[in-house]
Amino acid sequence: MMTKSSLLISLLPFLLFFACTNDFEDINTNENAPSEVQPELLLRQVLYGYGDAMSYEGFVAGNLLSQHFSMIDFNLFDRHALSSPQEGGNPWPILYTALRDNETILELSRENSARAVYEGPALVMKAYLAMTLTDMFGDVPYFEAFQGRATGVVTPKYDRQEDIYTAAGGILDNLEQAVIALDAYQGAQPLNGDILFNGDLDGWVRFANSLRIKALMRISARRDPSAELRQIFTDGRIITSNEQNATFDFAAGPPNSFPFATARIGIFNVFLMSETAEGIYADSGDPRVGTHFRPSAANGEFAGIINGIDASSAITPDDFARPGTIWRENTGDHDFNFLTAWETDFLLSEAALKGYIDGDAQTYYESAVFKAFDYWLTAIPGNHLTRSSAAWNEDRGLELIITQKWIASIGNAYEGWAEWRRTGFPALKPVQASLNGGLYPVRMPYPSDEQALNFENYQTAAAATEGNSVNVRVWWDLE
Repeated sequence: MMTKSSLLISLLPFLLFFACTNDFEDINTNENAPSEVQPELLLRQVLYGYGDAMSYEGFVAGNLLSQHFSMIDFNLFDRHALSSPQEGGNPWPILYTALRDNETILELSRENSARAVYEGPALVMKAYLAMTLTDMFGDVPYFEAFQGRATGVVTPKYDRQEDIYTAAGGILDNLEQAVIALDAYQGAQPLNGDILFNGDLDGWVRFANSLRIKALMRISARRDPSAELRQIFTDGRIITSNEQNATFDFAAGPPNSFPFATARIGIFNVFLMSETAEGIYADSGDPRVGTHFRPSAANGEFAGIINGIDASSAITPDDFARPGTIWRENTGDHDFNFLTAWETDFLLSEAALKGYIDGDAQTYYESAVFKAFDYWLTAIPGNHLTRSSAAWNEDRGLELIITQKWIASIGNAYEGWAEWRRTGFPALKPVQASLNGGLYPVRMPYPSDEQALNFENYQTAAAATEGNSVNVRVWWDLE
């Protein structure tokens, strides 16, 4: 039986709460604080914050899946236990944080006409981030995601990758709408916070159109891209030179250097050149090997080691090439790459090779290679495109295009792995001590947090991927 004294004790916290909150809003309001975040601050955060976090994630995990590098310790991810991220291997929160912040920019741009200049760039970034996300994981929360503030939905359903690409409000639609918004903007408000193009809206139009080319080519096994590609090609506003690249520069030193530069030396030293990379660079005598790697301390050679090495294997790390100085000592020479002229040219070369557009595949291919060497601050040998395995051969055209793109994409998140899944090039090697039954993963697994925080929707998505298997292909992957 509850006594009067015990009843008072049980009610005391509630009485104190109501007594203390009568003037809570007045007492705890900082009149000097901004009432809402400024879109220019959020734009800078989306661009730099995402690039900074994803450049590290892409180096320590994406480059293992693409086999640019191998990892000799703490290497569960390199052995394809993708549900066991260690130094990296968990891009989900990076992408959703950026998508959430970007959605706020988009909302602000539509709520206030004085901020309309942000609508086009926000739509481009929404498409870019969504594409990166769904290309890794397949079906993901998208149309109901990022809307918690407006709709109260905190457990969004998983959407089909096909819809994320092709439905209204999806990747391709957002890129078209971005160009419309950018072309229509007549206001005087500048685009502040833009570390990619310094407020130049023409740069965002080129970025949008080049990204649309990339998206169309990525899903081209599922849907004929010819008509849309020709429309973009006719428009002509695409990234055509390295001066127009959608990139931002890392600094030579902290705090804005390439993030791997400040990793502890022990982590730096567990990344070695892979056997795959050794063969690809050596095959064409590509001098970018000296930019991307530093030679073996033992013999001065660019020697690689097999991916997914067994932890019990006895090796001498100094026998193998390590990451080059551009990743640590000279990061001022390095960029975070959203999209470039050389990638656009490689895409156009492939489109021409497959007859999607009128044009000469070889011309685009050779232009892309020259621009990629320039991007990596490496002089191209005069005979590189005539006397090496990089020389154009139409019968091997797709292999050449994707292999050269693979070389230039080192460190660029998970791009090399995505293109390998789409095309089968370059030929990646089996890992030594696979924790995935010898199968090469073709998607990233949903993180364990999703099972805890979005259980019912996660269960549906997991069932569609054979229990969240990394061996179930995403929608566009028909190789």
